Amino acid sequence: MANEKNVTSSAKTMTDNTAAKANGSATAPASLTYRKRRRRLGDRKDGRKLRTIEPMHRLMPYIMARRSDALNTFYDRIEISNADEMCRRKIREGKTSFGLLHVMLAAYVRTISQRPGINRFISGQKIYARNSISVVMTVKKELSLNAPETVIKVDFAPGDTVDDVYEKFNTTVKAAIDSLDKPTAFDRLAKLLAFIPGVLLRWTVKFLNALDYWGWLPKSLLQLSPFHGTMVITSMGSLGINPIYHHIYDFGNLPVFISYGTKKSVYEYDRKGNLEKCRYIDIKAVTDERICDGHYFASAFKLYKKFIERPDALEEPPLSVVEDID
Repeated sequence: MANEKNVTSSAKTMTDNTAAKANGSATAPASLTYRKRRRRLGDRKDGRKLRTIEPMHRLMPYIMARRSDALNTFYDRIEISNADEMCRRKIREGKTSFGLLHVMLAAYVRTISQRPGINRFISGQKIYARNSISVVMTVKKELSLNAPETVIKVDFAPGDTVDDVYEKFNTTVKAAIDSLDKPTAFDRLAKLLAFIPGVLLRWTVKFLNALDYWGWLPKSLLQLSPFHGTMVITSMGSLGINPIYHHIYDFGNLPVFISYGTKKSVYEYDRKGNLEKCRYIDIKAVTDERICDGHYFASAFKLYKKFIERPDALEEPPLSVVEDID
């Protein structure tokens, strides 16, 4: 199938790049961004319609019309000793708020650069490749029961390093926290909608859903909406609990929700029989299975796990960025 062919070719590209780097012959590409494409009939403001998708995948959004019909849940445990060491090193270098979240975000951005299929979405029962990498997260000013919170959306480029991710994410978070005493644009929109009486609000949401179905939502709303993006990530570990399987929303087009829990220390025997201390986090993901097949998802999540467990690769940009199918 087209998706499996794309995985195979991108894996070959990564192997060739790794070999070239080992031989000292790798050169940085001219561009690590997606190439600009002319908008065609059927494309949306936030994505381009995939026209070479396999017939079976083209049917899936009609067979499973809602995202809640198509969700899959996924659990894994990831070793983070190297990631913890990177965090300590980055803090010593002056990035005082550097944490595991930045590594996980950078790993996901890097995974998308090699497996762009996980950055697709379903709208109007069509499959689209998203034009950007947009991560959504809820932030609170402080960890107290009644502290105000807001939603942020951060845009990344497929060629971003872990340091780029740190700067972009922290800049957005700082601006959001500094403005929590005053409403953000999203907060003002939510407050405006909340003023609408209940019966009318139901019809308002249905109207917005209809606009979204046909791709007619204004770009300004798409940029504000926390329901339109690449993925949502939440740290249950910061709350001191294990991760949860968080639902994905029928409203909007978010295809992936990732939750991770507290850090745990485990003593294990290595391959040579030596007892060593390992650090793990549990991670749970909920995905929209219609955006790509199981083989593609498995390949992407194995790559994601590899980047978290060996994060040094994230300090340099990728040697190439893989484009999604047409």
